Amino acid sequence: MNKKNEDLELLEKLTLSKKLFFQEASKVIVGQKEILDLMLIAILARGHSLLVGVPGLAKTLIIQTLSEVLDLTFKRIQFTPDLMPSDITGTELIDINQENGMRSFRFFKGPVFANIVLADEVNRTPPKTQAALLEAMQEHKVTAGGNSYKLEEPFFVLATQNPIEQEGTYPLPEAQLDRFMFNLKIEYPDLDDEIKIVRNTTSQGKEKVNSALTKNEIITYQDLVRRVPVSDNLVNYAVKIVAATRPISSNLDFIKNSVSWGAGPRASQYLVLAAKAKALLDGRPTPEIKDIQYLIPPILRHRVLPNFNAEAEGLKIDDILESLIKSFPE
Repeated sequence: MNKKNEDLELLEKLTLSKKLFFQEASKVIVGQKEILDLMLIAILARGHSLLVGVPGLAKTLIIQTLSEVLDLTFKRIQFTPDLMPSDITGTELIDINQENGMRSFRFFKGPVFANIVLADEVNRTPPKTQAALLEAMQEHKVTAGGNSYKLEEPFFVLATQNPIEQEGTYPLPEAQLDRFMFNLKIEYPDLDDEIKIVRNTTSQGKEKVNSALTKNEIITYQDLVRRVPVSDNLVNYAVKIVAATRPISSNLDFIKNSVSWGAGPRASQYLVLAAKAKALLDGRPTPEIKDIQYLIPPILRHRVLPNFNAEAEGLKIDDILESLIKSFPE
């Protein structure tokens, strides 16, 4: 069997796995289909995600359920002002050999050594500790005591942030924000979903969640994403959209007036990669322009910085991105 036929078989298998994924996740998570869809896209594209929402919207539950349905190891780090980098990555401690009494340094792994790491309220810890995640997110390894320790694949950081109560928080620096593929806004559920949530969480039983994918299958699909063919037209579209967000070179007046800083090349890479993953999950062998348009808000939301003019006019970043999409029709 040639590679092309193998890839088509994998595509069919992935479509079935996606159906099973949502079937299992819906046992615990009510609604939030788009959020789950985007998180699955990020995982197949080897990207990290930042979830932003007010308390009580099940951000932690979504991530925990995701790890169960994907059969991945899960660790949670509660970020606080006194958290140290070694509390995340691990530390070297003196270890005593019980047989001969010899002492030696031994590295004890921190909670970052898991397939899915929940960085809960990541903006509540100082930049020095936030930066401890940088190497792990980018290089998939941790350095301690001059030694490097590889993280087990697949590896994802899913961070949460509370948009209210900003007192005593440390906004994530741009370099850290840029490591996240998606910035996902968790909205309030609609009335029907909220009724269902209250019924489910105030009764006795708890649904058992079965795994829909294995670690090896996820890695196989991640490799498949990289092999998906993409037209020059789609790559050009993604690059032009991202370039148009930069006030210094944009020919769009509303960008020049409302934006102080635009997105970098990593945004273009993520748009194309995520579009490939979305196409596969939708059962299509190659992505389309509509996939890029769908992915513009979560990928550019935290990479384009509105200026004082935008704030004075009450323009939100999503309003600016909506105008951007309209300025680049298919």
